Amino acid sequence: MADMKVVADMKAKREIERKYETGDGGPPDLTGVLTGVLTGVGPVAAVVDRGAAELDAVYYDTPDERLTADGLTLRRRTGGHDAGWHLKLPVTTGVRDEIHAPLSDTVPPALAALVRSRVRDGELLPLVRLRTRRGTRHLVDADGTPLAEVAVDAVRAERLTGHGGAAQWTEIEVELADDGDPALLDAVDACLREAGVRPSRAPSKLARALTETATPDHPGPAPARHKAPKTAGDHVLAYLRAQRDALVALDPAVRRDEYDSVHRMRVATRRLRSALRTYRTVLDRTATDPLRAELKRLATELGRDRDQEVLTERLTAALDDLPYTLVTGPVRTRLRTWSGTAHGDARRRLVADLDSDRHLALLDALDALLADPPLRPAAAGKPAKVIAKAVRKDLAALSALLQHALDQPPGHDRDLALHEARKRAKATRYAAEAAVPALGDPASGLVKAAKSLQSLLGDHQDSVMARRTLRELAGQAHAAGESAFTYGVLHGREEQRAAELEARLPDIWRAIRKARKQARKQARQGKKGRTAL
Repeated sequence: MADMKVVADMKAKREIERKYETGDGGPPDLTGVLTGVLTGVGPVAAVVDRGAAELDAVYYDTPDERLTADGLTLRRRTGGHDAGWHLKLPVTTGVRDEIHAPLSDTVPPALAALVRSRVRDGELLPLVRLRTRRGTRHLVDADGTPLAEVAVDAVRAERLTGHGGAAQWTEIEVELADDGDPALLDAVDACLREAGVRPSRAPSKLARALTETATPDHPGPAPARHKAPKTAGDHVLAYLRAQRDALVALDPAVRRDEYDSVHRMRVATRRLRSALRTYRTVLDRTATDPLRAELKRLATELGRDRDQEVLTERLTAALDDLPYTLVTGPVRTRLRTWSGTAHGDARRRLVADLDSDRHLALLDALDALLADPPLRPAAAGKPAKVIAKAVRKDLAALSALLQHALDQPPGHDRDLALHEARKRAKATRYAAEAAVPALGDPASGLVKAAKSLQSLLGDHQDSVMARRTLRELAGQAHAAGESAFTYGVLHGREEQRAAELEARLPDIWRAIRKARKQARKQARQGKKGRTAL
């Protein structure tokens, strides 16, 4: 297993750039274009020539080019100011995170870990070599501070597998400086287009090299194509596919401990599990139940860290809101120690799980399910009928659980019942999300209503967990001879918060039932686009 601290601490850079290509006649006279046109555009005061460099990069991928298919690039490069290994992870169009590791002969384990969810048991091999002569110019402001870098690259590409093809071209990269204004890229774009330069059709040098050096024995990966969903099965599979993709794509972010990445992966995991349960009439449960069990296990591992994070934020904010006269003893220090220890333990367990063969088997099983789904007869049915029926079933179960909770007196039993209702509200929301493309507005309305209910019940459950933690911390403080007064004050405030939330529940539930009743009425009246839920 790659050391998780090494993964988290590797040098990373947010890269915001645009790429351009020239016609067969080669690049225009950029000295005239950049100096004569860009100088004076916005904050640009001058164009500074930084000379040329020779770069030699070998790009690695699996034989079936899995990284390239997902927009990732992994290379070993010499020459220039940043020789070493570079892994580029897509963020949005034109924006990538570049992770840098020192030069070595083999792929650094820390970088290999970041692509593990894609590579799985495959092998990373050198596929393409790019030798580039790069001429660099800096766009600077009046103080000489770089605003952007413009690179003119003369590229020679050579495929290293099979019989190997070759290609060469010239392209231009415009990369924004750290903390630069993206509006500058628009100004540069306008000038380059006026000079006859067009945006690149390839997302990266590697993608272009693989296309232009393709041979019959190495044609490159075929783009994934999915037909527009028509049947109930089509809609369910499209939803499952999107969550599978999110699970894989978030893996590097979780390993790097990026903000909110654990939460988003946990949500994708729960959405998968919920959809497999809700749509049992579409997919055979004898095939999906084992997957649901593995997804539950993964969600539990993700939850250890996420629940800790939420509790820490809640208790810290509550402590910040207290008048200083009510804070006695080293409460903040004890909370910080408790949080740090638990976070480290949870992180180690989570990264070990992502590195395990069991996790890779789960990803492979999801791929197999989507490639050859175990469809039941209802999968061929009309979405408005099959999917709506499944969502109504979830909604009915939620209604029963919530009513049961409200019938309980305040206390432990009600807390447990509300927690169960919260889980069902979440499942109902996810079921409705999957139904939106098929059912339209009624499903969208249910998503919004269920999310509101889930948020309230989640806040209530967080209060339950916060009170439990405060009692534990108070016991530790008392055993250490410290005052436990502040923990008691915070506990009382959490009790009051929970009572306020419980008082709002009947009104929220009445609103949900009213909206559902209205949707069913409109469906009976035959209004266009309406489906009963």
